[in-house]
Amino acid sequence: MALLALVSVLWAPTVGAVPVRSDERPGTVIASSELPAELRLPGAGAAYRMTYRTTDRHGVTPCTGMLFVPAGPPPDGGWPVIAWAHGTVGNSDYDAPSVTGVDTESRDYVSSWLQRGYAVAATDYVGLGTPGVPPYLDGKVAGRSVVDSVRASREVDDTLSSSWVTVGLSQGGQASVFAAHNATAYAPELDYRGAVAGGVPSNIELVAPWSGPWFPPQGLAGLTVYMSYLIAGFRDAYPELDLDSYLTEVGRRLVDAAPELPFREFARLTRNVSVAQMLSRGLDAPDLQSALREYLEVPVTGYDRPLLIVQGVTDPSVPFPLTDKLAADMRRAGTPLDYRMYSGGHFGSMYQSAPEQAVFVAALFRQSTRGTG
Repeated sequence: MALLALVSVLWAPTVGAVPVRSDERPGTVIASSELPAELRLPGAGAAYRMTYRTTDRHGVTPCTGMLFVPAGPPPDGGWPVIAWAHGTVGNSDYDAPSVTGVDTESRDYVSSWLQRGYAVAATDYVGLGTPGVPPYLDGKVAGRSVVDSVRASREVDDTLSSSWVTVGLSQGGQASVFAAHNATAYAPELDYRGAVAGGVPSNIELVAPWSGPWFPPQGLAGLTVYMSYLIAGFRDAYPELDLDSYLTEVGRRLVDAAPELPFREFARLTRNVSVAQMLSRGLDAPDLQSALREYLEVPVTGYDRPLLIVQGVTDPSVPFPLTDKLAADMRRAGTPLDYRMYSGGHFGSMYQSAPEQAVFVAALFRQSTRGTG
C-alpha cells in the first residue's frame, strides 16, 4: 500500500508538520498522520488524520478530516468510498471530529459503513481544526469540503476507488445535498454515484424575516446555539452588512464566543438565553434577506445522481414540515427524489433508516456505467 509519509497535521503542535504537496489545487493533501488508537472506529484496518485543501468564500483554504479504511484486502477496483458529513458537534477547533473522534451518537452508524465494506472519508468542514470562523450552514462551502475529502483520501491511501457516495445528517445532511448538487462539475475525475441526507436544515431563510426581539422564547432544541453559530458564519461571509447592529450586547458576546469555546462550554453559556435576547431589531431588511437566501437556500434542481432524503417525524432539531416542504419543492421542480419519513427523532431516524440506506447505497455502487443517474 502506497501511503504518504506519516506527518503531523497542522494543528498538532507536538510534532513538526511536514508539507506533502506545495500546489494549491482543491483536494491535495497538506499533511497526514495515523489516527490515534482511541479515535479509530471498529472495523477499521487503517485510520488517518489529514489536512487537505478545499475552497471557501475567500479562496483555497486548509481543511481537516479523517479517513477510515476497512480491514483486509480491497475489492477489485478499490474500496468504494462513503463521504460522511457529520452533524453539528460544535463550532471551535476543540470540537473538530479529527481531534475528538466521530461523535458518540453517530459512531456506531458510521462504523456500520466500514463493516459493509466501504472506506469512510470524514471531513471536519472549513474552520473546525483550521484558522478562521466556521461558515456554519453555508452549504456551498461545506459541500466542497465533502467532495475534497474524497480527493484527499484517495491521495492518502491508493486502495480507494474513484466511486463514492455522500452520506450526512443534520448540518451534514445539508452538506451532502450541496455536495450532490455540485459533485460531478466540481470533481469530474471522480465517479460520484449519489447521496443520502438525513434531517436536512432547509427553508431557514423563510423564517428569518420574522426573527427579532419578539421571537418566541421557546424554540427548537439548541436553537440559541445554532443561531449563534449561524450568525457568526454569516457575519464573516458578509461583513458589509454590519450584523452587529442587529445584535444586543448579549447577542454580540455569544456570536463572538461561538467559534472560540468548546461545544459543552458554549451550550452552558447559552442555556438561559433566548434568540429574542440576542436580537436588537428584526432581520427583515431587504439586503440582509437577499444575503441570507444566498447563504442558506438549498437548491431544488440541478441533481444529476440519485438522492435519498430521510426525516424523523419527531425530530426536535430539524422539524419535519420544513423538510417536507423541501421535498415537495424538489418534486414540483422535477427533481427525482427518494424521500422517506420515520417515526424517530434526529438520531433515531438515522438508525431506523440505516438498513434501507444500505440497500440504496449498494444499488448505487452496483451501477455498471460511469455517469448513470
